Amino acid sequence: MAGTIETYGRKIEDLARAQGLDFYPVQFEEVPDSFMMEVAVYGLPVRMPHWSFGVRYIYQLIQHRMGHSRLFEVVFPGNPGRAYLAKGNSVQENTLVVAHVLGHADFSKHNELFRRSQQEVGYRIVDQAAGHARQIAAAMEEHGQERVEQILDAALALEAHIDAFKGLRRERYPEFVEEQLIDDDTFRQRFHRLPGDERPAPQHEPKKRASLPLQPERDLLWFIAQYAPDLEGWERDIFLAVREESFYFYPVFACQIMNEGWASYWHARLLREADFIPQNEYLDAIKTHSDVVRPHAADRQASLSINPYHLGFCMWESIIDNLGMEKAMQIRAQDDDFGFIRNYLTAELAEELKLFRYKASNDGAVEVVDREINALRDAILAPKYSFGAPAIAVRHVEADGTLHLVHEHGTDGRGLDFKRSEKVLDYLHRVWRRPVKLDTVDARGEGRTLRTPAE
Repeated sequence: MAGTIETYGRKIEDLARAQGLDFYPVQFEEVPDSFMMEVAVYGLPVRMPHWSFGVRYIYQLIQHRMGHSRLFEVVFPGNPGRAYLAKGNSVQENTLVVAHVLGHADFSKHNELFRRSQQEVGYRIVDQAAGHARQIAAAMEEHGQERVEQILDAALALEAHIDAFKGLRRERYPEFVEEQLIDDDTFRQRFHRLPGDERPAPQHEPKKRASLPLQPERDLLWFIAQYAPDLEGWERDIFLAVREESFYFYPVFACQIMNEGWASYWHARLLREADFIPQNEYLDAIKTHSDVVRPHAADRQASLSINPYHLGFCMWESIIDNLGMEKAMQIRAQDDDFGFIRNYLTAELAEELKLFRYKASNDGAVEVVDREINALRDAILAPKYSFGAPAIAVRHVEADGTLHLVHEHGTDGRGLDFKRSEKVLDYLHRVWRRPVKLDTVDARGEGRTLRTPAE
C-alpha cells in the first residue's frame, strides 16, 4: 500500500488493537482487478492448474459484468496473513477493506475451527499451495497432462468429501480385527488364574482380516488415496494435496456467516471511531459499508438468498448489544455457523430482518411458506451440511475390488443429480480401476443403484 491508505492502515491497526482485536501481522498488496478475480476463482493466488477453474472464472466474469458481484479484497488467514486489495478500489473503499481484513485476521486467529485447521495444514497456505502447483506441474512434465488431469478430475470432483473432524493426518485402518479371547468373561478368567486351578489357558481365535472400511467412511479423498488398488505414488500425492487444501477451505465455509459478519461489524465500528478520517471520506467509506451489508440483491430487487455479510453483521450487533463484548469474543472463538444460527438467530431478530421460508414455482411465482424460527434456521443451514455436498460414504470394498458407496440421503435431505453423479463415478472409476457403485434413491424415494461400468 502507498500514500494515504498506508497512513490510514497503520492508524486503523492501532485502533483495532486498542479495541481488543488480536491478530497476526497481515501483508497487504494491491493487485489488478483481473488478478483479484483469478484469486477468487482459484481460492488461492497460485493453485494447481485444472480446466474446472476456467469454467468458474467465466461464471464469475459474467456475474461481475452483470453487476451482481464486486471483489474488494481477498484475505488468507495465517501467520502472517495475506490480503489482496483491488487496485480499482478508491482510498475510501480501501480504508474500509483494511478494517474489514483486520476483523477477519482476529477471527481466524481465535476461532477454534480455524486454529485447528491452521495447526494441521500450516500457517502459510499460500506458499504451500504454490508448492502443490509446482508438484503437479512436475508430474505433468513426467507423466503427461492427460494422465495428471485424469487424477485431478477425480480429486477435485471429490474435494468437499473430507471428514474434518477426523483430522488431516490419520492412521490407516488396522489390517486385522483386534485379537479376542474365546472366554471373554473377566471374572471367570480371574477365577481360573487362582492357585490350584489347572484348567488350560483360554484359546485364541485365529486372526481375522478387518472389513474395509471398519465403519462408513466419509473422507473419500483419504480413503481413495490410501486404498485404491493400483494408485501410483505420484497419483496418491495429488489426491493428498487436494485433500490438504480442502482442510484449509473447510473453516472458511463452515464459519462464513460468522466470519463475514464479524469483519463487517468491526470495519463499521473502527471507521466510526477513526477520527483521523476526514468527514467526506468517512461518508464515502460508510456508503461502501451499506453496499456490503445490504440485504437485497441489487437496486430494489427483493433477495431470495441470504447475504452472509448482512445476516452476520446484524447478528453480531444484536449479540454485542444484548450480551456484551466479552460474550461475543467467546462465541467467535467457540462456534461455527451451526451453533451461531441455532443459538443466536432469535425469532425477534428474524422478524426484524424480514426473513422467511419460501417456495418458487416454475412460472416464477414466489410464495412465503412460513416464518417459524426453527424451520428458518434449518433452511439457512441446510446448504452447509457435509461441506455443501451430498453425504456420500464408502460402505464396503467387495471381494472383487468393487468400491461400494452409499448416499446417506436420510442425513443430508438432498437428492442427487443423476447425470452429474454418473460423471463423478466415471472420474472415480478411472482412479479406483475397479467397478464403482453408489446406492441412493430417486425422486420418488425408491432405491436406485448407479454403477460404472454399467452392467
